[in-house]
Amino acid sequence: MQKQSYDYDYIIIGSGFGGSVSALRLSEKGYKVLVIEKGKKLTGEDFPKRNWNLKRWLWMPLFRFFGLFKITFFRHITVLSGTGVGGGSLVYANTLPVPKKEFFEAESWSHLADWQSELKNFYKTGLKMLGAEQNPQLETGDKALLKVAEDIGRKDHFETTNVAVYFGEPDVIVPDPYFKGKGPTRTGCIFCGGCMLGCKYNAKNTLDKNYLYLAQQAGAAIQPESGIYDVIPLDSSTGSQGYKVRWKSSTSIFSKKGDYTCRGIIFSGGVLGTIRLMLDLKQSSLPELSENIGTCIRTNSENLLGVTTFDKNTVFSDGIAIGSILHTGDNSHIEPVRYSAGSGFWRLMMAPVAPGRNMFIRILKIIAVTIKHPIKNFKIIFVRDWAKKTQILLFMQSINSHLRFSRRLFGLKSSVEKGEKPTAFIPEAVSLAKKFAGIVNGQPITLLTETLFGIPTTAHILGGAVMGENRKEGVIDKSGKVFGYENMFVCDGSMISANPGVNPALTILALSEYVMSKIPEKKKSSFK
Repeated sequence: MQKQSYDYDYIIIGSGFGGSVSALRLSEKGYKVLVIEKGKKLTGEDFPKRNWNLKRWLWMPLFRFFGLFKITFFRHITVLSGTGVGGGSLVYANTLPVPKKEFFEAESWSHLADWQSELKNFYKTGLKMLGAEQNPQLETGDKALLKVAEDIGRKDHFETTNVAVYFGEPDVIVPDPYFKGKGPTRTGCIFCGGCMLGCKYNAKNTLDKNYLYLAQQAGAAIQPESGIYDVIPLDSSTGSQGYKVRWKSSTSIFSKKGDYTCRGIIFSGGVLGTIRLMLDLKQSSLPELSENIGTCIRTNSENLLGVTTFDKNTVFSDGIAIGSILHTGDNSHIEPVRYSAGSGFWRLMMAPVAPGRNMFIRILKIIAVTIKHPIKNFKIIFVRDWAKKTQILLFMQSINSHLRFSRRLFGLKSSVEKGEKPTAFIPEAVSLAKKFAGIVNGQPITLLTETLFGIPTTAHILGGAVMGENRKEGVIDKSGKVFGYENMFVCDGSMISANPGVNPALTILALSEYVMSKIPEKKKSSFK
């Protein structure tokens, strides 16, 4: 029998936290690797200076917007995500916390392994690869949060964040400080607050400056602006002989398509990309995929609130995206989040905080608040520089409720699978926002989608291809291997099988490092 030849050993679908780890580790092991990314390859010159530049900021191909930030609306949740070579690292807030023990001991996956022990060293690896450092300075919002901590008796639970930022001399370019000169040059952070718009100043340690950069040095190829629409097993229903991967342009007006063959597949498109693709493929070329695809979708049970100050001298936009964190309880915390000066697009989507069990009550409360404080609400709407005068507060907690994503004609739809549906108004979050507002002479606000429709917003969508002992319990096994197919893995947020309760980027990295550690070097591999 003639030996099968392949274009690549592994094709990785997506270049975010899981895909970038996979690209480097597989390349180091001698495999020929291709990373296919839907978004564009972007540099500092491509990033918007302010988020009013929608064409550079938003990913909306229908309008020919090919930026790095995507907003997706569902019935039960609004999801914020990143698009581009480097995935979510381009737009995330740099923070790299390790979850508490409750995450590792969660019933949903603790029976599979001693995860705290298994992942300990991989968390260390992720922190080293991303050049993690403690934020060296507190800004206005951080100091106000510290005052909140003192007021509620939890000053000892306030801390600066561990972040993926190069804190050298501000605006000074230096040779690679992380990988013995093998990485790109870096530039000292200027604390402009623009981390989530894509760092224009080369200070943020995004994946294209570490994992992906080194992967390319080791031989990996990256193909941006391409979306996968089919994965077909070659000569075997289980993929033992490899796969054909079909792609098409995600940015071209004219149809541009192609295909490659490979021995193995890594799904790393994030929850929205991986789950949608897997659900489609289960109905066509990959019917043996588990019925559990799209189940156990989690968020970090978040609330996003804003506080706009009336003090003319107060500035919230200076600093890094998230510079501090206050642990408000054993299973909850709050972080002040900032955008750079002039980035006031979100003002168009803001409304008064008006909790209520239905839309009618919430609308009545909005009207009442507006009538009661007309001048204050006028000032909030027409504040001169929204980002300078508004501190975003991100509240997260560890609560186990699940959504389910399923197919619809165009894209995905959400439904409640277990527990209470996500709520836009967590009482503790609202209370903390009011305390913060009192300190900075401000007023809490929230997203219009939350006030009107009661739909919360998350930047941390997780699950959908979770781990299990078998295909009846999960989509992948404890080593990330997809049930039903050979040489097929999931390495992204959809593999997260419990609620970490914190920013999940480092956990996705650690789990992906763990999965890649199980794959032998090419010369030793039999692909079974």
